[in-house]
Amino acid sequence: MEGLKTVIVAGPPGSGKTSVMIHAISNLNRIGIKTAVVKIDCLATEDDLRYRELGVPVVVGLSNDICPDHYFVVNFEEMHSWAEDTGANLLIVETAGLCHRCAPGIDRALALCVIDSHSSIKIPEKIGPVLTTADAVIVTKGDSISQAEREVFRSRIAMINRKADLLEVNGLTGAGSEYLAELLWERAEPGSVDQARLRHPMPTAICSYCMGEMRVGSAYQQGVVYKMDFPETDKERTEAVQ
Repeated sequence: MEGLKTVIVAGPPGSGKTSVMIHAISNLNRIGIKTAVVKIDCLATEDDLRYRELGVPVVVGLSNDICPDHYFVVNFEEMHSWAEDTGANLLIVETAGLCHRCAPGIDRALALCVIDSHSSIKIPEKIGPVLTTADAVIVTKGDSISQAEREVFRSRIAMINRKADLLEVNGLTGAGSEYLAELLWERAEPGSVDQARLRHPMPTAICSYCMGEMRVGSAYQQGVVYKMDFPETDKERTEAVQ
């Protein structure tokens, strides 16, 4: 098999990313495709134990004080090299969903977004690049809502990203995971990470609080700081007239 293929799996917390990928990897194992997994989380995770039960190489990265997607990107080249050394055909990177502004997509990797259908019907509109730049969107937990609700949810996703493949996978039973495994292998393309580019800029995070500042107040705020606009109050209008 030619070259290492890479898949990046992202989405909000609790959406079922690990469960879905466990089933997909099981299907890949059955057809002789070797996978390696990198799990990125914030403070702690036990998901690597679940991946190890499948007999696949796995590494955990904990971002601690920084955004997990920033952490992922600065380590991506090393992840790719490690996966190549394991002899894997497919590298799967599962990155933590810290906020809806996540932007982990890379042009040399297949980008997946996992969304929980139990979340708000408006959640697709609130998710940023993790959804808008995805190659495929996986909807989970759809078995406990009505067909009409599923269709509305799917249509909301399609309005945000019309180009992405849209599929439903049950993280408990594995229903739909065979098609997902096929998509992972056929849609991902082998290639080097040299000159790879992000699909969208990362969220800005350069302020005094990023550097460890703990005092609250404008006097202590430096760097990139966005202030809210508030409507004029009656008191301010009265003072302006006087």
